[in-house]
This record gives sequence, structure tokens and C-alpha cells, in this order.
Amino acid sequence: MLDKSVKIVVGADHFGLPLKDIIRDHLRALGYQVDDMGVTNQDPVDYPDVGASLAATVSAGDYARGILVCGTGAGMAIVANKVPGVRAGMAYDYASAVNSREHNDTNVLTLGAGLIGANLAKQIVTVWLATPFGGGRHERRVLDFHSVMGF
Repeated sequence: MLDKSVKIVVGADHFGLPLKDIIRDHLRALGYQVDDMGVTNQDPVDYPDVGASLAATVSAGDYARGILVCGTGAGMAIVANKVPGVRAGMAYDYASAVNSREHNDTNVLTLGAGLIGANLAKQIVTVWLATPFGGGRHERRVLDFHSVMGF
């Protein structure tokens, strides 16, 4: 389980706002320190702006983990993965959340508000935070990727 003293940041575009708020409140109820980078209303925003800002804070070490929500989770994952030091993974069920941590050491989780409901999202987030990186054969792959990409 992720140490609850570390900070987590959440963010969303306008479509992901309601689910982001549910996730934020769920994490706080579990005892995590959570900062909310927005958005705070339904006014249309460009998801890359939110995704890049949140990913930059994780990359800088301001937060141990980040969670992004948009319509499908795909756009946020693409944007976040462009930031050096970020390993973003989209999860849509329990197994994809576990795998993204265990095999890929993801530090940003992306979710699709149009694809999953609140209860499943809470389960995904909870297991993602609880799953440690597996290391071993996976560690070499994560490290090799970073050296190839110049991170």
C-alpha cells in the first residue's frame, strides 16, 4: 500500500469533473493527502492543458502519484506520457490497474469517465495505489525505456 503521508494530485477536463471529484473525496476518506488541480466547473477546457500541468508536477517530484480523468482516459495518457519522468497508464478494470503498477511502475493513472462508473473507478484507484512495482524483469524494461528516451 502506498504510504498515506505522500501527496497525490488529481485533475480532469470538464467531462471528467464529476468522476474526479468522487475519486478525490474517496482518497481523502481513505486518509490520503490529495490536492485537486481542477477543473472546478463544467466550462469546456482542453484536456492537454490539464494533463500536461498535472504530469509536470509529478515529474518534478511534487507528488508521488497523479490521477487524470477525461472522457476515455486515452488523451490524458498520451499527454502525460510526453512529460519526462512520467509513466502514465490507462486503466479500465482491476487487472489493468494492477498490471500498470506491477509491470510498468506507473506514477500517473488515467481514467475514462465515459467508460467506467464511480464504484469501479474507486476500486481501480484503490488497487492502483496498493499495488507495488514488481521489479525484477520489469525493472530492466522500465529503466531501458527511460535511457532510450533520454529521461
